[in-house]
Amino acid sequence: MVKQGQTAPDITLPDADMELVSLAGFRGRHNVVLYFYPKDDTPGCTLQAIEFGDLEEKFSALSTVVLGVSRDDCLRHAAFRDKHGLTVTLLSDSEGEACAAYGVWQEKECDGVKKMGIVRSTFVIDKQGQVRHALYNINPKGHAAEVLALVKEMK
Repeated sequence: MVKQGQTAPDITLPDADMELVSLAGFRGRHNVVLYFYPKDDTPGCTLQAIEFGDLEEKFSALSTVVLGVSRDDCLRHAAFRDKHGLTVTLLSDSEGEACAAYGVWQEKECDGVKKMGIVRSTFVIDKQGQVRHALYNINPKGHAAEVLALVKEMK
């Protein structure tokens, strides 16, 4: 698992429009909020994406980009984005490499059944590529505002 103070693992993933996005491309220019979520178009994931989108201008004013990552493919991300009018950049980790690098692909239990899945997690990465905050098992409701407060404290 990635911890506060570590250098953020660099990842390059396609977005909903199949354009490659690399964390390295933001170094020296932008902070990054990288959040991992289980699945497109589910209630918690939709709420989280909408809340981050609603605060996009405030994040942008702090030189911060928000990137959401799940194992859904680019086409599903595009449908999810378009259905809900999302403005957050959604990245596809269909092979699970970014999930493994950040330690968010873990065994979970649901209704007594154990299976592997993404633990809802958020990483706040500064302009130098250092993880300033590593938040695991978060509650999606109100989370975007909590993360915005963390970014504001980074100055």
